[in-house]
Amino acid sequence: MKLLLDSHAFLWWLAGDPKLGAAARQAVADPAATVFVSAATIWELSIKAALGRLDLGGADLVEEIAGNAFVELPINARHALAAAYLPRHHGDPFDRMLVAQAQIEGLTVVSRDAALRAYEIQILPA
Repeated sequence: MKLLLDSHAFLWWLAGDPKLGAAARQAVADPAATVFVSAATIWELSIKAALGRLDLGGADLVEEIAGNAFVELPINARHALAAAYLPRHHGDPFDRMLVAQAQIEGLTVVSRDAALRAYEIQILPA
């Protein structure tokens, strides 16, 4: 399975937070799974931290990707174009980028965001 972590799922995984459900935690921990973290997620979380809206506790998010055997997913021009043309079911541009990346790369998004269900993507509830 190829998974793409939404921002909250990534943070919950890093913190060992029980908000990340058992099925999602098991899927992320599965050695056969490839787990991606988008550059959009790092960008979003870093902006929130810089604005004082999120405390990362000193975590280096880039290091956490490698340290958890996740794969960094860059944003490319195809992702950007697809995100621009998505219906506005979701107002958050970072989440629309995740949708575009999931569609293009064939990924299942690990998320608790109900608004993502309006898009044609696979979702594993976080």
